[in-house]
Amino acid sequence: MGKSSPVKTYTRHFLKIIGAFLQIFFHWLFSLVYSGSKISMPPINDLLLLESATSLAYKIRTRKIKSSEVLQSFIDRINEVNPLLNCVVDKRFEEAKKEAQIVDDLLASEVISEEKLAQEKPFLGVPFTTKDCIPVKGMIHSSGLVKRKHNIAEEDAKSITSLRNAGAIPIALTNVSELCMWWESANKVHGRSRNPYDINRIVGGSSGGEGCAQAAAISAFGIGSDIGGSIRMPSFFNGIFGHKPSPFVVSNHGQYPEPVTEEQDRFLGIGPMCRRAEDLLPILKVLTASHKEKLKLDEPVDVTKLKWYYQDNDSGSFMVSSVVPEIKQLFTKICKHLDKAYGVKATKVNFKRFAKSGAMWFANMKSPNGPSFRQQLANLNGTVNPWMELVKWVFGLSEHTFIGIMTCLAEKGGCKYGDEKYDYLVQERNNLRRELLELLGNDGVFLYPTHPTAAPYHNEPLVKPFNFSYTAVINILGLPATHCPMGLDKNGLPIGIQVIAAENNDRLCLAVAREIEKAFGGWIPPAIKA
Repeated sequence: MGKSSPVKTYTRHFLKIIGAFLQIFFHWLFSLVYSGSKISMPPINDLLLLESATSLAYKIRTRKIKSSEVLQSFIDRINEVNPLLNCVVDKRFEEAKKEAQIVDDLLASEVISEEKLAQEKPFLGVPFTTKDCIPVKGMIHSSGLVKRKHNIAEEDAKSITSLRNAGAIPIALTNVSELCMWWESANKVHGRSRNPYDINRIVGGSSGGEGCAQAAAISAFGIGSDIGGSIRMPSFFNGIFGHKPSPFVVSNHGQYPEPVTEEQDRFLGIGPMCRRAEDLLPILKVLTASHKEKLKLDEPVDVTKLKWYYQDNDSGSFMVSSVVPEIKQLFTKICKHLDKAYGVKATKVNFKRFAKSGAMWFANMKSPNGPSFRQQLANLNGTVNPWMELVKWVFGLSEHTFIGIMTCLAEKGGCKYGDEKYDYLVQERNNLRRELLELLGNDGVFLYPTHPTAAPYHNEPLVKPFNFSYTAVINILGLPATHCPMGLDKNGLPIGIQVIAAENNDRLCLAVAREIEKAFGGWIPPAIKA
């Protein structure tokens, strides 16, 4: 199954060219559909909203500001921008106000030293948000599924418990795609979220509401989950930092839908999403407290001593958009910065197996006996009939999204668990992982596109569904990865790249993120003009 005949090769090249022209046509078509509706994005006037979570925690801890004041700033911001962006889907403002007041009272009593608080409660009094698939006790836990719209979480996810124990205060939940299985955050429970840099564009998925929330500065930081790029794509589209951690270092407890197999549990990662690179490390330390020895997050990283590698495309994956020139140029900028600032040379590589990223992800996500997507859409209570749902959707009567229905229809396609093609693609994944690990060692980082284009228009992912493969392949490789924003493109949309390291070398990714922020500026506050 390894080699293709010349006829197949030429056919693939021809179809890729045709596909590229079709994508250009549909992009133009969607631009006509969504043109003329740019609405002014409220600017950030409250300077507290511009501070990192780390800075806010320090100022609260040292009583320079009160937790209740910080909380009110974020509540005001949510009320100001959410009618436009629709990223927040549930709130717990009154409970959060009581918790913030408890923090203020504790600090006023001076019964605990600043040093002890810094060590034991590093985010004391800091408001945060998370997506509507990670449970927060007493809040909706729908995962964008209509059949779960009245479901209320009875307990916190372990990741939420860790953040609460560190003093952080959950204030709101953010939007997702239906059952978190698409890269635009829109569903029949909460509707569609809109990009703060251009409301005609997507926010990504499935942590799209969270990416949007962070870009719009509605909380100090957030956490998302990622099984195919669901942290990194929204971070890319919304111009923020987002980290998918190494396997099993952060508990996936509470995530819905739950991973069906141990392999899927390995691919899934819960991690931080934030505007400032300096917040990535302390948040990850809280989330991974039981894995200190494995991750060595306190060990300093000298970026000048790292081996830098990069690849600016996927070697020609079929049915995936080509990387646009503005994103390719980011790699050149990084190489020039490293050379000029430190005399470090980055090495360009070309792993051909990345061309099979989408096929490898779909194969490795196969399950021998887990619930089907039809059963998942029925909330594990029977199954849905996708053909009937498609007819109902045409008449606006289905409670499911079009992409959810199409996923049901497509899930039996491709290889089957355990068949020859499945075994081949799993082996190709293993081969690519081995090659990357041999390259990276314990002191290497690999720069790779997070996505081939800036944020598409709403619904445009339907005509380029496999573009998520740039992030998805990293999940099945079991490697940590951090998206790093690197400014805006010619249309004012965020672009950036992802940094990848060997398993459990998350600290290398985070150190590179700080270096890229220092060199290129990081998050840029959105300012949509009317």
